[in-house]
Amino acid sequence: MSHFKDFIIIDDDSINNKLCRKIIEKTYPDAEIIDFTDPQEGFDHIAKKYSKTDSDSKGILLLDISMPVMDAWEFLDQFEKLDAHTKNRVKIHILSSSVNKQDMARAQSNKNVEYYLIKPLTKESIRLIVHVLNKRLGIESND
Repeated sequence: MSHFKDFIIIDDDSINNKLCRKIIEKTYPDAEIIDFTDPQEGFDHIAKKYSKTDSDSKGILLLDISMPVMDAWEFLDQFEKLDAHTKNRVKIHILSSSVNKQDMARAQSNKNVEYYLIKPLTKESIRLIVHVLNKRLGIESND
């Protein structure tokens, strides 16, 4: 598949998380997928798993914007405080139902955000994400 086999979904909508999981599973059957409805739990998972120096796993994060307790902007503020090793191993993609141009511009201006995707996730969009990330790493993929 690719160097990116881990997918993390953070969205307070469990139905969206299930939909994303199904699309990723159908597109990449060998993918490791974990989802969180609590952004803090998702952040803690990322901070713990991707800070390990004995692992080279990389993850693709699909992050919703509007969530109670911690929204995407607060999440990104916390993410920015992580060490460079950890941040380089997680590629963040905003996955939102918001078509607000201010949200899109804010996401695009954040150096830790790769893309802004409009819900729902599709096979084509997940393939594009993986293809672009692989191309940046010089990895040939069949996507």
